[in-house]
Amino acid sequence: MEAEPGFDAKGRRLRAEPVTTRSKLMLEVASELVSRRDWEEKQTTVQLRQQGAADWAYTLFASDTPNGVDAVVRGEADVAIVNPAEPLTLAYRGTGPYKEPQPVRVITNIPSYDQFAFGVTAQTGLTSLAEVRERRYPLRVSLRGQPDHSVHFMLDLVLQAAGFSLDDLRAWGGEVRYDPGLPNVDGRIGAVARGEVDAIFDEAVGVWVNPALDLGMRLLTVDEPIRRQLEDMGWRFSVMPRARYPKLPADLPMPDFSGWPVFCRADAPDAFVTAFCDALDERRDRIPWQGQGPLPLDTMCQDRPANPLDVPLHPAAERYWRQRGYLP
Repeated sequence: MEAEPGFDAKGRRLRAEPVTTRSKLMLEVASELVSRRDWEEKQTTVQLRQQGAADWAYTLFASDTPNGVDAVVRGEADVAIVNPAEPLTLAYRGTGPYKEPQPVRVITNIPSYDQFAFGVTAQTGLTSLAEVRERRYPLRVSLRGQPDHSVHFMLDLVLQAAGFSLDDLRAWGGEVRYDPGLPNVDGRIGAVARGEVDAIFDEAVGVWVNPALDLGMRLLTVDEPIRRQLEDMGWRFSVMPRARYPKLPADLPMPDFSGWPVFCRADAPDAFVTAFCDALDERRDRIPWQGQGPLPLDTMCQDRPANPLDVPLHPAAERYWRQRGYLP
């Protein structure tokens, strides 16, 4: 028979240490709040230390932006998360905005298959990114309103490779809007339908590309020279299949926006990383993700389309996942 909460199997009241009670109270309240649809503050920082210690020993940063990379490298956070995987790859390689390789390693990578797409109205006559520069087209584009979102990190790199910038769009008579929400909200795709904007550049393609195609929009192709520059940096491309987007003329390769790497510094203590992996393994069935069932830890430590792995695993994480049978 299952024990009653607060009691052991023999009916004896469990006595928690006060420090455990206080920490568990805050962690469980935070967990409940971030799970609620009407609670807007979804991100959190968790700090851990021994009771009475002057300094916090570990900081866990539930981020999703490239800022988490800087926080980990500077030692402001011990573990962070970024979406997609590529900003971490660029940091590891020392490419793009990173002037030298950064000391980062992966612990695990949450699956999330996605791409970044460049949607424009048919009235523009545009078919590729290169044409925007060639025609100096005054696009009116809607971008994600969150200023630290990875879409801006990625878009700056793409436009640089394409030979123009957002400032160029403005100089050509275009408009750059920073609108709140995903592209499928009324303030964004609705703005296309109302003729207020003629382009959306964003990720989360599963929620907006089909409605955009239904409106008569098209997706700009990424020209081969632009693609090569991005791939040389470490940015992957993945396919938007026509089977999922029936109004596409064909399968379309786009800049990848997959994966949520959970990462740390290369010199993170083995004991800490092992403990982190073990705790994640223990609570895998309590963490929601974009698929069904518990977190698929057996695939999250391997290179897969939904969770690209171009940064090495931390040695302690690799040992742990191998001992658990998740790595061959």
